[in-house]
Amino acid sequence: MATQAGKKEERKLLSEDEIRYNAQKIQEQLHSIFSKSSDSGTVEMVNNIDWTKNLTIIDFLRDIGKRFTVNYMLAKDSVKSRLESEISFTEFTYQILQAYDFYWLFTHKNCKLQMGGSDQWGNITSGIELIRKITGQEAHGITTNLITKADGTKFGKTESGNIWLDKNKTSAYKFYQFWINTSDEDAKNYIKIFTFLPKEEIEHLIQQHNKAPHERILQKTLAKEVTTLVHSAEDYNDAVKASDILFNGSIQELANVSEGLFKDIMEGVPESHIPATVLEQGIDVVEFLTTHTNIFPSKSEARKMIQNNAVSINKEKVTDIKQIINLTHAINNKFVLIQKGKKKLLYLLHKKLNILYNGFEANTIFKTTIKTHSTTNSIIKTYSVTHYSIRAKKFRKN
Repeated sequence: MATQAGKKEERKLLSEDEIRYNAQKIQEQLHSIFSKSSDSGTVEMVNNIDWTKNLTIIDFLRDIGKRFTVNYMLAKDSVKSRLESEISFTEFTYQILQAYDFYWLFTHKNCKLQMGGSDQWGNITSGIELIRKITGQEAHGITTNLITKADGTKFGKTESGNIWLDKNKTSAYKFYQFWINTSDEDAKNYIKIFTFLPKEEIEHLIQQHNKAPHERILQKTLAKEVTTLVHSAEDYNDAVKASDILFNGSIQELANVSEGLFKDIMEGVPESHIPATVLEQGIDVVEFLTTHTNIFPSKSEARKMIQNNAVSINKEKVTDIKQIINLTHAINNKFVLIQKGKKKLLYLLHKKLNILYNGFEANTIFKTTIKTHSTTNSIIKTYSVTHYSIRAKKFRKN
């Protein structure tokens, strides 16, 4: 578990129950990953509470603390960067605790190498120095640069938040989408870091990708390898299928997916609510696409797009500008899927009927709804029979 190196604020103190819970979850995640390896039986996970819980403060200060000078500890970047603000004694001595962990693993588990991010350098070298002073033997450390995106921003963040390993926090579908949407430059870097593919295969994949970037060979391989490693081959296959359904699958396939997967597929795609009475009475498609969903800013543009075969409702091209839209278009009495062009979608709801539209600028409708009710989206949905709202996000096929 990482230290606060590089941070300017104190770490948050957790209760013992929270620490046990976090440690258990980390162990479960690591076990899931390591269990897929052919030599998983050689992997052993330990918890430092097992060797620190009975260590008295007197023993710690006499046997371990005596090996470190204050000057040595102050010279560490993780400490120096905090002196201008504030650092507690707990934070100040953490490097000694991590050094002791390395020493204990060295003497009891024959662990001679500690790995970590570049911000762990000071703590790792403290452990190497402690082992040398007590045993006279050598230990080693390897650090790697902290991972960032090509533009220098933090890795693992999206507009909707962090990407988690836990399915309950980031579904396998969203996890897959994160990797498949990686930029070309980031994909070239990440495939070397997050997969166990041989160097020669990676170099070949990069060459193939450079010849045909539009095929996204790197992203597809990266998404497959990491999703399978963290989750499973079944989860990967389901994610690919779900991604394909939205743009290439039948409307019934979309209607038949589980509620959880349906929400994942449609998350962020603009959602609109329309009065049930409008569909019960029926409305011509041009009026439907302008007044009630605002997909098109004008009726003339809606007619033009229909005449150019650029509008689909429930995966079927609209060819008649006088077509009537009614409740028969509500799939499973839940939603109507409207497509503008090849990849732009809207998802319409009456009661439980939704519209999705990818890439659609729906700020006007959304702001109007908020202004009318002065409330949150959850309350807006309560009024979904008489009012509607839209939000937008881009999806990438495969």
